[in-house]
Amino acid sequence: GFSAGGHAAGHAALAPGASARERVDLVMLCYPVVSMMLPPHQVSRETLLGRDATPEQRVATSLDLLVTPDAPPFFVWHTAEDAAVPVQHSYLLGMALAAAGVRHALHVFPRGRHGLNLARADGDGDAGQWTDLCAAWLREEGWLP
Repeated sequence: GFSAGGHAAGHAALAPGASARERVDLVMLCYPVVSMMLPPHQVSRETLLGRDATPEQRVATSLDLLVTPDAPPFFVWHTAEDAAVPVQHSYLLGMALAAAGVRHALHVFPRGRHGLNLARADGDGDAGQWTDLCAAWLREEGWLP
């Protein structure tokens, strides 16, 4: 999932009470919106929860606060320059995954605007490496030969 879609994908992967059939096997998030507690990226919070979201609603939809030791493996990447969704979102998720002992990869590239999508290896700087890094991670996780 990318950006706000990364929040939706992450929330689906961390959904409390999901049955074994509903659980995902692994997660790939690209510059995701993670926290509904941080002031930045208020647009996503208001779209998802409305302007008058309660603290309880914000906690219940903050991915970093939903991580448990049985969460699936995560691959996350972001850029330090992202002005739309600050990199702090991915750092919070990475810290929560590490604290819970969840296998994960977190890549933060120094340059790149928000919305790079698949990125180009020749025009988007180091962020263009993310697809190769993700493929290597998928191999390590046993999903690619």
